[in-house]
Amino acid sequence: MTERSQPQPRSISIFGSTGSIGCNTLDVIDHLGGSEAFRIRALTGKGNTDLLARQAIAFGAEIAVTADENRYGALKSALAGSGIEAAAGSAALVEAAERDVDWCMAGIVGMAGLAPTLAAANRGADIALANKECLVSAGELFHRGIETGGGRLLPVDSEHNAIHQVFDTNQRHSVERIILTASGGPFRALSAAEMASVTPDMAAAHPNWSMGTKISIDSASMFNKALEMIEAMHLFDMHPDQIEVVIHPQSVVHSMVGYSDGSVLAQLGAPDMRTAIGYSLTYPERPDLPVERLDFAALARLDFEAPDEERFPSLALARRAMNSGGLSGAVLNGAKEVALEAFIDGEIGFLEMADIVATVMDRIGTGGGAVSIDAVYEADSTARILARELVSGRSARSLAT
Repeated sequence: MTERSQPQPRSISIFGSTGSIGCNTLDVIDHLGGSEAFRIRALTGKGNTDLLARQAIAFGAEIAVTADENRYGALKSALAGSGIEAAAGSAALVEAAERDVDWCMAGIVGMAGLAPTLAAANRGADIALANKECLVSAGELFHRGIETGGGRLLPVDSEHNAIHQVFDTNQRHSVERIILTASGGPFRALSAAEMASVTPDMAAAHPNWSMGTKISIDSASMFNKALEMIEAMHLFDMHPDQIEVVIHPQSVVHSMVGYSDGSVLAQLGAPDMRTAIGYSLTYPERPDLPVERLDFAALARLDFEAPDEERFPSLALARRAMNSGGLSGAVLNGAKEVALEAFIDGEIGFLEMADIVATVMDRIGTGGGAVSIDAVYEADSTARILARELVSGRSARSLAT
């Protein structure tokens, strides 16, 4: 009688392993069997090389890469004697992404995640997408990469993961709308006058989710939801008019899909990123995860309300970008990144972020143009330069008064 061969561990790379998404991914992997069930090929980070090295050693990674070339020495020293390869820089990130893996977590924040995620997609990995910029700035380009490589695109953002769970691909013709839920952030009940005086620390205090500073502030301004609208259009091949946003303060209903028979299917769960990560990691299976179970009696109520696009103009900017197409998403995102940094640095007020993005979109234009990676980078760069000029002008006027 011949012995059955043991299944080979799935090979995995995690880009952005030291961030919130990356740490939660490793926690899920550890819970589901660690290095016995998964073969970690590459882990990447940026400034926190100590944590990156500890992760690589704990999970037996083949290579650890820091995006910061100046941190190469620190990373190499921390890995000394482990047998784990160390590398640094943007080119090293892309080279790591080109390694043959079954599944890749795309968790690098910002445009820095575009090139390595595209490389992994072209290589044929299943992409667990937690990086918004890949689809917002280069949706058409990214889809071509997925088709070329033959892998699957598995959304990790809680909203898109929820849609993925209840979107019946066999009934695509019956899907009428996608309804993205938004917590509303910490300022959903404030007036515009009150919002004008909020500080970065206030904006970073998200009521439901534990996220980084930038993501939390994007939530407070609803720019995160604006980007998610654009993502949803690309992910699920929907018309802009089919994508809605509703405020849901409890963050229990993560998003919904409406069908032509009037049915609305929703995915509910505790606000814990490990649910979406685990679903993407084991798809189409559902793993046993140590997340909180909903107690509906304790919840008592679920509230929903329409968003106010006058106080949160980022949503209207997203619709404008979706309808324009082309490189519009790259322009919006590039300008938003500069405006966000300027708010964090105290150069502009909270409400001025949307003003700057709108002005950049007005001046550059938001449509047309061939979508190549060079074109995306150029649109992003042009938007950032103009946004920086606008920020400097506002700061100068503020000092003068």
